[in-house]
Amino acid sequence: MKMQDTAAIITGGASGLGEATARLFRESGAQVTILDRDAEKGPGVADEIGATFVETDVTSETSVQNAMAEAVKAMGRINAAINCAGVGTAEKTLHKDGPHSLDHYNRVIGINLVGTFNVSRLAAAEMAKNEPTEDGQRGVIVNTASVAAFDGQKGQVAYASSKAGIAGMSLPMARDLSREGIRVMAIAPGIFLTPMLMSLPEEVRQQLAMDVTCPKRLGDPREYAELARFITESGYLNGETIRIDGALRMR
Repeated sequence: MKMQDTAAIITGGASGLGEATARLFRESGAQVTILDRDAEKGPGVADEIGATFVETDVTSETSVQNAMAEAVKAMGRINAAINCAGVGTAEKTLHKDGPHSLDHYNRVIGINLVGTFNVSRLAAAEMAKNEPTEDGQRGVIVNTASVAAFDGQKGQVAYASSKAGIAGMSLPMARDLSREGIRVMAIAPGIFLTPMLMSLPEEVRQQLAMDVTCPKRLGDPREYAELARFITESGYLNGETIRIDGALRMR
């Protein structure tokens, strides 16, 4: 799919990986609708890059249905969905104050995993309405997993669980949607310079970078965006999770 023919919804597009993807897709000629809960920053990003913004709670069926309708109204169709919305928490399964909070666990799973599935299924319903290309394709879904899905660290059981679920979603969802001509992929980023990482002291960021095999630095969100664009344009990529981490293996 050429970028000029792409009408993409991007969740979490008001900051971090999602914002970088929204900016790169627009630079490359795609139409973009940003879906995000941040009603303060989101509209400004959308206005700056010439995109549409819809305040969206990815865990809500009604909210996402409304966002899909607004996106179709703005762009005419949806043929790409890039899911970047997500949260994290740091808590051990058992710690000095007792067992892991079930509310904290449910929140991370609800936003990261259930939210991703919610947007994916409703985006697929819209994509299925598209006219197929010459090789029968109607759209592509790109979800955001993490290297934590495979190398989860101490205190990251909730986050790692949610991201492992996203990685595990790729193949069965691709198989489910094959009849409709919709591809499904996932990206598993390593440690990227997102707003959360930028808030850490410089010496902490440098130490994190030393664990990366090569290059010895943290990832640039634009590199994630470039991979999302490559997946969107490369029609034979399907049902897989691609790590982008500088060969980092977390301990």
